Amino acid sequence: MKSKASSTNPGLMQMEACTPMTLSPILHQSISDLVYASPQTLQELVGRYGSPLNIVWPHILAQNVDAFRAVLHAHQVRYEIFYGAKVNKSQALVRAAVETGIGVDVSSIHEFRDALHAGADPARLCATGPAKTAAFHAELIKRAALISVDSVEELAELEKAVCGTPDRRARVLLRYRPAASHASRFGMGEADLMRCLQRLAQRKDRFAFEGFHFHLAGYAHETRAQALRELTCYIDAARGLGLQPAMIDIGGGMPIRYVDSQEYESFLQYQCKDHYRNGRVPASFYPYGSPIDAGVWLHRLLASPCAGGLSVAAYLNAMNLILALEPGRSLADQTAISVFRINCVKRLAAGQHVVFVEGSSFSACETWFASEFLVDPILVSTKPADERCNGPVQAYIAGHSCLDDDVLTNRLIGFDRMPQAGDLLVYANTAGYQMDLLENEFHRHPMPRRVAAAYNAAGGMEISPDDKTED
Repeated sequence: MKSKASSTNPGLMQMEACTPMTLSPILHQSISDLVYASPQTLQELVGRYGSPLNIVWPHILAQNVDAFRAVLHAHQVRYEIFYGAKVNKSQALVRAAVETGIGVDVSSIHEFRDALHAGADPARLCATGPAKTAAFHAELIKRAALISVDSVEELAELEKAVCGTPDRRARVLLRYRPAASHASRFGMGEADLMRCLQRLAQRKDRFAFEGFHFHLAGYAHETRAQALRELTCYIDAARGLGLQPAMIDIGGGMPIRYVDSQEYESFLQYQCKDHYRNGRVPASFYPYGSPIDAGVWLHRLLASPCAGGLSVAAYLNAMNLILALEPGRSLADQTAISVFRINCVKRLAAGQHVVFVEGSSFSACETWFASEFLVDPILVSTKPADERCNGPVQAYIAGHSCLDDDVLTNRLIGFDRMPQAGDLLVYANTAGYQMDLLENEFHRHPMPRRVAAAYNAAGGMEISPDDKTED
């Protein structure tokens, strides 16, 4: 690891942040400035708010929205973007999405209400998920939000609900299950999709049919292009029934890049069981070193062949269709870090060490997916230079609970100096499902705090509670 910068204020303890040796995180400039140029500020924030501490930068989400828009405008397609709110519980990120003028993808009544609290126009909310409650349906109908219908059964339940509100119609998409996902429990195959289309054609007094929806696992644009090709016949069928589909919502799954792609491929090529404290190489990983980003992915999708010799973009335009996207992780890219304070370091057999942090694996890791978060944490050293234990060391990172599997990383992380109690570990780019998917109060530890960073007119960073309604 090489120090990039350190605190130079003589009245403060000298600190420095050290670049990881193996899988160094890609950092937005705003985050790099804090971690490397102002590490003392990190220490002060953890001292004030506790460990682990999640820091979000809402303005970066707005920059990500602009990057999506640039590609969509280049292809001259009509579009709708729904921020996938399930990716993170940050209210500041939801508010940032709303302030950029995009919609929000909500999967529960609670996410729906949070989006409204952030100022969202209900008509710009799209409700997905296969098991919506009756209360959720009722609020969606009342507010005229868009509803993705997952099944024949859901359409029947929705019809009952909308019949109880004679002055309302339910705005709906039908969720398609592409051929490649035939074993999935989500969406509908041909027979059920046609049954729903026929029912919608019969009940135009109760339903406003707006189009189709699908959501696929994985991150390949080719699978989305194929699903779009499959949907073309249903677009025709719907119009033959007198319906007017206006939208195809392709869900999310746009890749982002956490680490350099060459470093990532090299790591995957040479890793072995000896690199893991449990002697097991995970069977799969998120593509942390993706060779393309979300913008290139979207460009390739829009340029892919669709129907009648037309590209996806040309087909959408020819059929007067809106392309809807539900990016979650890719809109939250680079918007957050998670900071853990080291509690103690313990020497184990074979020269290995375990670093215990104030926090748990529920706060930022992939071990609960039987995988690994393949981004090395940045070590922020709090000890004076003459008190630091130099020399390379390998260690895995464990949480503070009494569970043996409470491990943030089974992978042995290489440090060029011994981490010590009071040092900080900074995990970068944790907004995408990392920081809060499984957070809890195990052992009565309080929930990790989340704060939002903003910049004043003079360029100074200001920290506030993530939800501005908090004290």
